[in-house]
Amino acid sequence: MTQPSRVRIYEVGPRDGLQNEAKTVPTEVKVALIERLAAAGLRKIEATSFVSPKWVPQMADSAEVMTTLTRKPGVDYPVLTPNVKGFEAARDAGATEVAIFGAASESFSQKNINCSVTESLARFQPVMAQAAAANIAVRGYVSCVVGCPYEGRIDPKVVADVVARMIDMGCYEVSLGDTIGVGTPKDIRDMLRIVQDRVPVAKLALHCHDTYGQALANILAGLEMGIAVIDSSVAGLGGCPYAAGASGNVATEDVLYMLNGLGIETGVDLDKIIAAAWYISDFLGREPASKVAVALRDNIRHDNISKGL
Repeated sequence: MTQPSRVRIYEVGPRDGLQNEAKTVPTEVKVALIERLAAAGLRKIEATSFVSPKWVPQMADSAEVMTTLTRKPGVDYPVLTPNVKGFEAARDAGATEVAIFGAASESFSQKNINCSVTESLARFQPVMAQAAAANIAVRGYVSCVVGCPYEGRIDPKVVADVVARMIDMGCYEVSLGDTIGVGTPKDIRDMLRIVQDRVPVAKLALHCHDTYGQALANILAGLEMGIAVIDSSVAGLGGCPYAAGASGNVATEDVLYMLNGLGIETGVDLDKIIAAAWYISDFLGREPASKVAVALRDNIRHDNISKGL
């Protein structure tokens, strides 16, 4: 299969990235980041998560983020909703797309949400029903598609089964997450071959973590298998090497640089993404976890100064 001529980048930094930060990020900074990302040309920006602030304090202002945000026409701002309560709050805050999450590992599911994979999917049925009634799109996430911190390697047939069940439930797309970043290009190809026997490639996205430095290579393997939707996080948010338990999200600007080099269209402005990466990184008090943002730092900052930005 040939690689796609155009790729949609699905930005997860404001949610999957910032939720891992120890430093509290004010609502106005989150909103400014999201609006910068939209101005850069991104069309899918995961804005926040409607979860219990007891468990994820960084997302306590989720409703305020959604109601404060100036929404750009043609841009979707999906939010994570783990249950009906979260979905209803998201709907009331004006969400037009939500995301649900499952796992391909029984141990991961039990340790993270205290139920089996099958039970977790059953819990989402009421969310799917309400979303359909409200004409709200639903995206699915599947964690641990290559490896699990508790079980080790994961059988691709199990991944395919969970993905197929999410599509059957009504998800328009399912993101395949190498949650602990242990996969290599061969692992990604082997997994995708099995999954694509059950689900069309047009309904699949790839969510690679860079824990072992394999993310870009794995994304390239996915592109060669026909994947045309890539999840990434501006500045590598969520993957800070200085934070305990860093998850290793691949940086949007690193992915974009590679896609540009491959001649693949995205509609996203690399310079503006790098500027957004430095905006949030300056607030957090550290460099971006991104090779490209650091390499092109002086170019972007000089350009911003010359333009009066």
